Amino acid sequence: MVAMEGTVQIRGEVKVSFRKLFTGGEMAESIFSGFGEVLLAPDIWGDVFPINIDGHTTWKIGKDAFLACTSEVMRKNKSQGIGKGLFSGEGIFVTEVTGQGILFVQSLGAIIKRELRQGEEWVVDNGHLVAWTATYKIERIKGGGFISRAATDEGLVCRFTGPGTIYIQTRNPENLIGWIQAQMPAQSY
Repeated sequence: MVAMEGTVQIRGEVKVSFRKLFTGGEMAESIFSGFGEVLLAPDIWGDVFPINIDGHTTWKIGKDAFLACTSEVMRKNKSQGIGKGLFSGEGIFVTEVTGQGILFVQSLGAIIKRELRQGEEWVVDNGHLVAWTATYKIERIKGGGFISRAATDEGLVCRFTGPGTIYIQTRNPENLIGWIQAQMPAQSY
């Protein structure tokens, strides 16, 4: 929270569970009630984007993308299988969102939205997923040999197939970490 109107009340709630310990879920959350405006900001440089949850569509969100939601939106951690878990960049568990209300997601960098028509495909590099309704499979970049793939710095990607929606972040957290580490002066002991 950045700020809120004086008519809004806030209270903290701690939800401890073995599942949250195992999946890395948040143990504490802030609950806002009353009428008024609450200003939210992402954890790091990026966007906050509202997604209308319509009560019919199930959304999946990336491991660091959840920021907030209205009380009618329900979240649970769901296994996406070992293969997708190891190679999608999202881990074995993703957050599945249902219900009706507004989900607020956050990103590193800007958020780009893609609406996929039936059968339309979109390839997304690992580490750039924010939220999605389309199905995907993990695959290795095709085309060219080993040198070609190494030169593009691409490897495993997520191939989405419509219909559905994908929200993509323009920055990759692991690339940011690598860049920050490269800027650090070497330590001598």
